[in-house]
Amino acid sequence: MKLTKAGKHYEFQLSSREKDLLRHVLSLYPKIPAGYQRLSKGSSQEQNQQLLDDALAETRAKNRARLDSFLEHKHLKQEENGWHLRISREDMEWLLEVLNDVRVGSWLRMGSPEPPINNLAPEAAPDLWAMELAGYFQMAFLELLDG
Repeated sequence: MKLTKAGKHYEFQLSSREKDLLRHVLSLYPKIPAGYQRLSKGSSQEQNQQLLDDALAETRAKNRARLDSFLEHKHLKQEENGWHLRISREDMEWLLEVLNDVRVGSWLRMGSPEPPINNLAPEAAPDLWAMELAGYFQMAFLELLDG
């Protein structure tokens, strides 16, 4: 993956395999389970918890729709030397949030293991793969943001 900054936009040169992996990991969104973020355990917070759950569900739905549009839109174009992704800083920060959801959600699905991650059940392999792949793209994007 080749990363560059061009004015107010960020540009990524991706191989076909990298493009497929990025699209796949983004397709896993949302991965953090609904109801995971809790205000408190007291019953006096039930109404506020419901408001939080509703707001998070709405945000997830908007992000999913934006992601579907993003992946089908002009941002990703095939060129003779691979695929070209051109995005704004706002889109970059948003993609980092989406990737973080996939990374953290995958970690939660594995039971929140402490590093080093050893002795996982075989059925945890897809979540481990998704967590690592989301982290890979996050680090590449953050490297470009940091200069």
